[in-house]
Amino acid sequence: RVDPIIAPGQISQHLHSIHGGNAFSMNLSYNTLRTSTCTSCQVAQDLSAYWTPTLYFKDPVNGQFEKVPNGGLLVYYQNRGSADVANGGKGLKAFPAGFRMITGDPKKRSKIYQEGLGTQAEMGERAIKSTCLRYTTNNPSYDFYGFPTTDCEAGLNSRLHMPACWDGVNLDSPDHKSHVAYLSQIDNGDCPSTHPIPLMKLFYEVTWDVNAFSSRWVGKPWPFVWSNSDPTGYGWHGDFFNGWDVGVLQNAIDHCNQTPDQLNGLVQACPYFTIIPATTAGACRAKATEVVEPINGPMAKLPGCNPLQYGPGDATLYS
Repeated sequence: RVDPIIAPGQISQHLHSIHGGNAFSMNLSYNTLRTSTCTSCQVAQDLSAYWTPTLYFKDPVNGQFEKVPNGGLLVYYQNRGSADVANGGKGLKAFPAGFRMITGDPKKRSKIYQEGLGTQAEMGERAIKSTCLRYTTNNPSYDFYGFPTTDCEAGLNSRLHMPACWDGVNLDSPDHKSHVAYLSQIDNGDCPSTHPIPLMKLFYEVTWDVNAFSSRWVGKPWPFVWSNSDPTGYGWHGDFFNGWDVGVLQNAIDHCNQTPDQLNGLVQACPYFTIIPATTAGACRAKATEVVEPINGPMAKLPGCNPLQYGPGDATLYS
């Protein structure tokens, strides 16, 4: 339960799945991240930290919670928007040292905005969506906000888009969102005049093995919850804390958009990157364990003892 953006220097309200540089800690800084001796990312120069809430199965028979396995976090670095050179713009910028941001809201328990309204708040809601993957059966997959209602035989795929526009001044803001903004189409378009600096767009994707529990809730309601006491699915969110060597990332943005390979943008073809074998990256562990508590289950309560809150109004965050 560590979240150096929302709860710096203290135990976080809920559990996270954390990826990136192994210097991750409650009191995190850019310089601290740069002391990481390994990273779970396959690009060695990326010592950034990425984290999201964790999914739990709540057994409908005994009420116990069990952590759901996942396939790891995929983070896509996407060159999007009218400012990208490929679209005739002047080019995107690397995240500056010390930059951090979040998207989503752990308190959220329902959909609020009219689809396509186009405000930053509405786009923030639209930027987080999931797919119930069912391609291993004859059942059709489907997209949704929140949680699905059926088993997802091939996994629950959770996705979010990070903002890709920066105000050019603040590395953070009181709500950890106001210093950044979404492109006008979320995944493409223009930056608003209030946030004129175009950044690489981050896209998070996690697939959770919910089918491993399918035999235990036949004929019963959806039994999975996020670690932030969320049984609705609307409170999933993502955090990013930059740990890149800024010059390396900028060189990659400027020179590896059209790499000399058959698939433009193939990471391995970028000469500024050192690629780590997946097994090596997967073996990276945090330098220090700051909170020691049961997290795998079965257990009677979620880590942090957070009671489930069904909404539709915002949840209360307990310390």
